[in-house]
Amino acid sequence: MSSIPTQSGHELYVTSDAIDEVNIIKGKMWNDKSEFDESMDKSQFRDYDAACDRVKKFYKEQHEKQTVAFNIKARVDFKSRKRARMGVWEAIELLNTLIDESDPDTSMSQIDHLLQTAEAIRRDGQPEWMQATGLLHDLGKLLLLFGSEGQWDVVGDTFVVGCKFSDKIIYPETFKSNPDSCDAVYSTEYGIYKPHCGLDNVMLSWGHDEYLYNVLKDQSSLPAEGLAMIRYHSFYPWHREGAYSHLTNEKDEQILEAVKAFNPYDLYSKCDEPCNVEQLRPYYQNLIAKFFLPVLDW
Repeated sequence: MSSIPTQSGHELYVTSDAIDEVNIIKGKMWNDKSEFDESMDKSQFRDYDAACDRVKKFYKEQHEKQTVAFNIKARVDFKSRKRARMGVWEAIELLNTLIDESDPDTSMSQIDHLLQTAEAIRRDGQPEWMQATGLLHDLGKLLLLFGSEGQWDVVGDTFVVGCKFSDKIIYPETFKSNPDSCDAVYSTEYGIYKPHCGLDNVMLSWGHDEYLYNVLKDQSSLPAEGLAMIRYHSFYPWHREGAYSHLTNEKDEQILEAVKAFNPYDLYSKCDEPCNVEQLRPYYQNLIAKFFLPVLDW
């Protein structure tokens, strides 16, 4: 397997963390808050303005390049080749190599974030399938190893392509340089879609969420709620801002609560105290075996 410079992995996660910080500050409290969400002191996270410049630069590039043409190409590429064959725990360990743990700006490894998310879900007494979902929800960031074009097609909030870009997307003004915003079809309210066609039938901007969902939908026994948590956890225009009601259907409305329930665990579980990986490994390897084959195609 090809390797990437350590710095590239570090830059991805600095950007990814800054995106999370913006979403934390922008976040609204859900009606149904988990015990974990209630107890977390969110004032510990850095201010919105500290992340704003980096994040706005990132979204300017993402919003210019996430076109229908690119998204079709990305999906054709996904279906036309296998990037790797490995088990879930092996994939977690590979993800952990994308960042330099000796870097003084980095106090937590990727395996720590995944385990912290899963452990927060476990402490709240949530079902095993949700714990498994938390454990691997960010594995799609392996796209950086598998030939992504940059950070913009790996991380960041996701949105629907093929119709008018919603004003509920973060920094909506940065879509002005995306050619689809001037397209006779793609710039209309429904674009290439039919009213209430359902999110199963739309293209979301390509990134780690959409990639991992496509990897797992036919290679796991996760319930629909778990797959939705993976596919939609960065789809903030929908699950937080209420956009795309003209495209969603009854199934989407039912799954929305599961996606909202997952969000606090993803955003607020990060802390500087590392997990005891060796102590937790047997539990989570057993959990993995319940929902996934020993080896998956990536």
